[in-house]
Amino acid sequence: MSWPLPVTLTGTYATLAPLSREHGPDLAEAAAEDDLWKTWYTSIPKPSAVPAEIDRRLDLQEKGSMLPFAVLTPNGKAVGMTTYMNIDPVHKRVEIGSTWYRKAVQRTRLNTECKRMLLAHAFEGLDCIAVEFRTHFMNRQSRAAIERLGAKLDGVLRSHQRTADGALRDTAVYSILPHEWPAVKAGLDFRLVETR
Repeated sequence: MSWPLPVTLTGTYATLAPLSREHGPDLAEAAAEDDLWKTWYTSIPKPSAVPAEIDRRLDLQEKGSMLPFAVLTPNGKAVGMTTYMNIDPVHKRVEIGSTWYRKAVQRTRLNTECKRMLLAHAFEGLDCIAVEFRTHFMNRQSRAAIERLGAKLDGVLRSHQRTADGALRDTAVYSILPHEWPAVKAGLDFRLVETR
């Protein structure tokens, strides 16, 4: 049996549902908003490439290395994707990543609640020993958001990957550990109440 199993996580502002091909039209629309897919420091599919990206993530799920979610608004519209990835079932470690949201919901309660649901499920449901976050070293918006969560910088993997245009990419690696989760959870809960 694979670990972790697909699950639907439901909150007030968002639902994380197992990713499916049916989410494709909404996600293509989200990627097209303000040409979001052209953002150079992160990987967001072109609207026309959304079906292939969904298939890629579902293939990685079949292989046990990813658990992809569609991010849905309360009315059921898909506005982004996120995943548990680099899954290590032996040591119970996951990375939360390959996340993107349409511009209209970035830096909102929806994003905060998604992180809270993913972290709660990882620590309280899956008994993870660590949850990682990775981002392009130059993605200051993402790094600031990860640091606001309470994640600690583990280090920078220099020349870690190549971008789509072949340039070398440095990757900042962060993590949260189980003993840090109560404080991180309290901070997220406060932000969800504070922003109402």
